[in-house]
Amino acid sequence: MDLTFTTETSSDGVVDRSFAIGEIPGVFWSPEHAAPGAPLLLMGHGGGLHKRSPGLVALARQAVVRDGFHAAAIDAPGHGDRPRSQQDQLWVDAMLLARAQNEPLSPIIAPFNTSLAERAVPEWRITIDALQSLPEIGAEAPIGYSGMTIASAIGIPLAAAEPRIRAAIFGGVFVYEAVLEAARRVTIPIEFLLPWDDPELDRESGLVLFDVFASEEKTLHAFPGSHFHMPTDRIDTRFFLRQLGVPELAGVAPECA
Repeated sequence: MDLTFTTETSSDGVVDRSFAIGEIPGVFWSPEHAAPGAPLLLMGHGGGLHKRSPGLVALARQAVVRDGFHAAAIDAPGHGDRPRSQQDQLWVDAMLLARAQNEPLSPIIAPFNTSLAERAVPEWRITIDALQSLPEIGAEAPIGYSGMTIASAIGIPLAAAEPRIRAAIFGGVFVYEAVLEAARRVTIPIEFLLPWDDPELDRESGLVLFDVFASEEKTLHAFPGSHFHMPTDRIDTRFFLRQLGVPELAGVAPECA
């Protein structure tokens, strides 16, 4: 599918372009003067959020300005500019009711997130194809992925299926068999964020998930609190400088990790 840019703005050294690939809406951030072959960071949003959520945009702009990367985000199915299907709405309603009544969420989250991943993984792969067709990206630019909560439920199977992704940051994800099965096939370097006191995500399941990743290089970062308050300062995009490389001649001065 062809990528079509729909809007473009520029501020503080960042070029911000909205795009569409068929029915997939997205946003692409780039340095005003990008280095040839600069890495591309794919950024997933959390549950109920969208491609321009403030925390995501802040991280994307940081990766562009500080590190000289390109960054891109798309709306997951039923999020942002994409209407929910009837089945998605049923899952959301059931999840909110279970949460209000302090009932287990996993029986709802597992099929819901599995369905989202089944739909979103092919869309991310189409997005990678389209972005690689841009002259500022090309087929050789290294690619990373970052995303918490449902973005990890999508990103873990994406990383298992997509060899073009070379490093990833995940975390705050419900653990069920489909996620564990995908994690067993992830071999790239990862960082994993674990909310240590989450009333909905027990730490033991998070530790099990971290353990089954097949990556030889993996790091666990535990933090107090729940996945509702993921500390964006812990999502350190400098991890990708180590894994994907520092762009040359990018007009920036990346900090050392």
